[in-house]
Amino acid sequence: MDVPRLRAVTPGCTGTAYFDNAGAALPTERVTQTVIDHLLLERRVGGYAAADQAEARLEEVYSSAARLLNARPDEIALVENATRAWDMAFYAVQFRPGERILTSRSEYPSNGLAFLQAKKRYGVEVEPIPDDEHGQVCLDSLARMLDRGGVRLVAVNHVPTYDGVVHPAAAIGELANRAGALFLLDACQSVGQIPLDVRRIGCHLLSASGRKYLRGPRGTGFLYVSREVVAGLEPPLLDLRAATWTGHDEYRIRPDARRFETWERNVAGVLGLGAAIDGALDLGLEPIRQRVGRLADRLRGGLGAIDGVVVQDRGAVRSGIVTFTRRGRSAQQLVDGLRAAGVTAAVSFPSRARFDTRPAKPPEVVRASVHYYNTEAELDRLLDAVGEL
Repeated sequence: MDVPRLRAVTPGCTGTAYFDNAGAALPTERVTQTVIDHLLLERRVGGYAAADQAEARLEEVYSSAARLLNARPDEIALVENATRAWDMAFYAVQFRPGERILTSRSEYPSNGLAFLQAKKRYGVEVEPIPDDEHGQVCLDSLARMLDRGGVRLVAVNHVPTYDGVVHPAAAIGELANRAGALFLLDACQSVGQIPLDVRRIGCHLLSASGRKYLRGPRGTGFLYVSREVVAGLEPPLLDLRAATWTGHDEYRIRPDARRFETWERNVAGVLGLGAAIDGALDLGLEPIRQRVGRLADRLRGGLGAIDGVVVQDRGAVRSGIVTFTRRGRSAQQLVDGLRAAGVTAAVSFPSRARFDTRPAKPPEVVRASVHYYNTEAELDRLLDAVGEL
């Protein structure tokens, strides 16, 4: 598939329907239509009957997510969002006083709050892993920290939201497995733009978002739980989806990853998630990665050539997230100016990543995330707008 030939019907508009040169709908249109079709079915026959009719298609979503990760369908749980997926995994770990959690300095603030809660609740130690010279997790430091023993969990975000770095997940997984520690990978920003293979990465748990680079509906996500560890992880909450009430005061938890699901779900959203995953698989994750990488590198080069602009990205390997600042302009002023020019960007706050204690860290940056459907002309529009501000 020639991904670079994609063109946008309305360039620069998030959520627009995109088509190839033959006019066939690309994934975002299929996702939207899948959600709408099921909502219309619910309107006609009701939620229960509509869900019954969609049962076989719902089961296919597990298979699609498993294909995306090189996992098994019984290792997939479909949940409301990436945060819920991560929370269900993290809070299922039974910590003991004195055990250690190792995490990246770029860890998301919501994950950091969960670490601090576990520290207060169980008496665990939370230790950020130093960065290497590229801003990635330093593997030598991680190895030394693991050698000290007592590490229950290594929890790392694969692609931070603040500076485009891609942490070396497979190398982290190898070290964690060698030390007998659980490895939880937050892949909310990497799934859909980078090929993911849980067998090669060696993670026991992986949380993912449907709405980011997969381009699925908001309010969808999924969790991978390895067969090797699922029996030892008790969900922080149960309902009739996750467990069976077997006696007066007895219950049995499901043996597979679906123990982390709840009975009530947004069926239309789940079907849309399946359509988004299938669309990414059809295009191919490696062509997507290559296309995103080329566009991101071109954008970084163009931004770096503008007087007063500093590209803030780090990493020997970088993602499609491009961050920058400009002298004399706040990030919000830049974002407002870009939006006035028809370019969507966002303000991101590295200051919220409190494990990252770099003294020169910018408090806020502009984040521009490129994807396979973006065109060189759209990048030029962004660069022109930044230059004119």
